[in-house]
Amino acid sequence: MKNIIKQTAKMVFGLAIYALGIVMTINANLGLAPWDVFHHGLAKNFGITMGQASICVGIALVIIDGLLGERLGWGTLSNMIVIGIFIDIYMLNHLVPVFEAMVPRFIMMFLGMFTIGIATYFYISVGLGSGPRDGLMVALTKKTGKSVRFLRSCIELSVIAVGYFFGGSVGIGTPIMALSLGYFVQFAFKLFKYDVKGTKHRFVDEDIKYLYDRFFGKKKDKETEVEKCETSKM
Repeated sequence: MKNIIKQTAKMVFGLAIYALGIVMTINANLGLAPWDVFHHGLAKNFGITMGQASICVGIALVIIDGLLGERLGWGTLSNMIVIGIFIDIYMLNHLVPVFEAMVPRFIMMFLGMFTIGIATYFYISVGLGSGPRDGLMVALTKKTGKSVRFLRSCIELSVIAVGYFFGGSVGIGTPIMALSLGYFVQFAFKLFKYDVKGTKHRFVDEDIKYLYDRFFGKKKDKETEVEKCETSKM
């Protein structure tokens, strides 16, 4: 139980600062990251917040990931909800400043990407699954046999195009973040000496099976023992 609480706290902290990094890139006002272009477009057209748009997209992607055969972790489900909640907390309460001058805006954008990189380490390293957007990339890689780089580019170009069509904000920061964010995540992993390949993730279906075996498996075993005893008496 102590280990579960520690893992959960680390994951939630990671997701909270992930949302902070996203809001920093939004408030830099240099154009949004690919998925945020899509979220912004949905938010403008449906009269919802950026956080709510993020949650709605996350729910849709979790369903798609599941249909494509991708296993879901508690981190996947938490990512879907927690990031969106914290985005709204930061934005609606104006907790992240907005700058007018160009240099501070660029600094804000790069600090935001650095924050996202650090946050990715915190929530991925607990071993409770990746986010629904990364899950889509992995699922499509398995299904099509195409490279991760190719599919990630296709996905991000698609969400930019759809988001822009719906009125999402695209600017000079959009291609910069699309090309640079992966390097910030890689830098964070190196900074913490974290090998992502060495992490064994725990999935929701495993925990459900464990709980079922623990609470119902023992009951079946007892029933079997009773039946054997009754048979032997006969």
